[in-house]
Parts: sequence; C-alpha cells; structure tokens
Amino acid sequence: MLSDALWFLKRSDDWFATTIIGGVLWLLSVLILPGIILQGYFVRAMQAAANGEQSAPSFTDWGGLFVDGLKLFVVTFVWALLAVVPAMLLTVIVGVSTFTVSEAATGSAAAASAGGVGLGIVSVVLGLLVFALGLLAAYLAPAAGANFAIEGNLGAGFDVRTIVSGAFTGEYAVAWLLALVVAAVLGLIGSILSVIVVGFFILFYVQVMTYYLWARGFADATGKGRQSAGW
Repeated sequence: MLSDALWFLKRSDDWFATTIIGGVLWLLSVLILPGIILQGYFVRAMQAAANGEQSAPSFTDWGGLFVDGLKLFVVTFVWALLAVVPAMLLTVIVGVSTFTVSEAATGSAAAASAGGVGLGIVSVVLGLLVFALGLLAAYLAPAAGANFAIEGNLGAGFDVRTIVSGAFTGEYAVAWLLALVVAAVLGLIGSILSVIVVGFFILFYVQVMTYYLWARGFADATGKGRQSAGW
C-alpha cells in the first residue's frame, strides 16, 4: 500500500504539470480559494484511490474542484468540532474555577493550597479528555472525508455508523498510521525546504500520498470503490 501511495502521482502521464499546479495552489492556499480547489483535487485523488486506479487524476473541471473542495472543508470542519468544542469548554471551566478558588481562598493559605491542587487535578483530567477527543477526531475525520469522496454526496461525510465501522478496522488503522508516518517524515522535509519554495511541491506530493492511504484503507475496510479489474 505504501509503495502504491508513493508512485500514485508519479504514474500519471502529466504528473509533473499536476505537481507544479498543486505546489502553486499550496503556496497560495492562504488566499482560501486556492486552498479549497486543492481540497477538491484531494477528493478526486481519494475517489481514484478507492476505485483502484493506479495513477492520480489531473487538474480539470475547476468549478467541480471548488464545489468538492468546499464540501470536504465542511466535512472536515464539522468533525474537527469534536475536539474544538471541548477545548473551548475546558478553557471556560478552568477560567471560572480559577476565579472561584481564588475568591474562596482569599486570606487562607491552606484553602488556597487545597484549591490549587484540586484545580490542577481537574485541569489535567479535562486536558487528557480533550487530547483523547482530538486524537479521535484526527482519526475519524479522514475516514469521513473518504466516505464522502467515495459516495459523492455530502451526507456520506456524516454517516456516523459507516464511518465508525470502517475506521475501527485493521485495514484503516494501518493506512492511517502509514499516512501519519508519511506526513511526519516527508512532511517535515517539505516544511524545511519550503524556505526555498521547492518544499511546497513536496508538501503537495506528500498530501496526495496521505489522502491516497486514507481512501485506500477505508475502501479496503468497507468494500467500497474497487471498480478496477485489478482489485
């Protein structure tokens, strides 16, 4: 699977032009519109990976890329709320608790010490909970994106039963871990080389690999896609 992901983009007839376009869009993604178009391309890459295609797609139908990219953004954003909302609540809870403890412990060193210890324990527990939810969101969001890409409709990105059943399988777990390693190792190289621009093209190549792995793992886990004769 990792080898297929590595050569997925390189096998395309126009891989060089696709990489150049992708790198430029990555460079300009701070302008939002290029970033959304880039997300649309990743949707097509996931569709190709799930269908067992050996090479990555080209940049065509830019309007369609924008629409698909916007949908993928919505799916990813909503799933990210699984971590963001608890983190915001944690901030509020800790802030209110700190104020309450400070007011209650005024003039009493013992009370202040006990309150501080209790607050510290609560903060650690809540922090671990937020971390766990963040990790869960990071694990499930790519599966949600893959399900959306495979089915071709926005609702599939929120089909919790299908997403969870596909995500908690050996096939998807291995693919997700491989994508994590690829992003950590090759992504770091691309980030370092970004100072001389070439890194943006590497980062695009790396992201195509990660989206390939997510979609391939999810397709293997659920039996979706696989339209190619070789599967």
